[in-house]
Amino acid sequence: MKLHELQPAHGARIKRTRKGRGMGSGLGKTAGRGQKGQKARSGGGVRRGFEGGQMPLYRRIPKRGFTNIFRKEVAIVNIRDLTKFPAGAVVTPDLLRDEGLVKKTGAVIKLLGKGELDRPLTIKVHQVSKGAAEKVAAAGGKVEVI
Repeated sequence: MKLHELQPAHGARIKRTRKGRGMGSGLGKTAGRGQKGQKARSGGGVRRGFEGGQMPLYRRIPKRGFTNIFRKEVAIVNIRDLTKFPAGAVVTPDLLRDEGLVKKTGAVIKLLGKGELDRPLTIKVHQVSKGAAEKVAAAGGKVEVI
């Protein structure tokens, strides 16, 4: 077999159906659309979810809850996550993002008290719990609310 003799397997390439090209093609005149009706017209057909005038499913099922458009995203950072910073470091929201502790940009960062802290750190966050503030102070550090 030579390169110029290669061809697709039999039936692998099906010619595109050309509709409305004469009665001999088998899909002439109405081009497979049938006689009259909404679906036979140019641009005809129904929208997605249309059920012939019956109340559609998306309107029959009950709706629950609402979306608060004023909701603020809060990113949580625990005391135990701060052990990767060296003693005396100033921990800022940008530094927390760079380290991968906070994923979303523009989120309010809140420090919570899960875990223990064994080194003094200066932590700048938007919110802090009482327990977390006590643990940071006990380790010799301080928390600044920005």
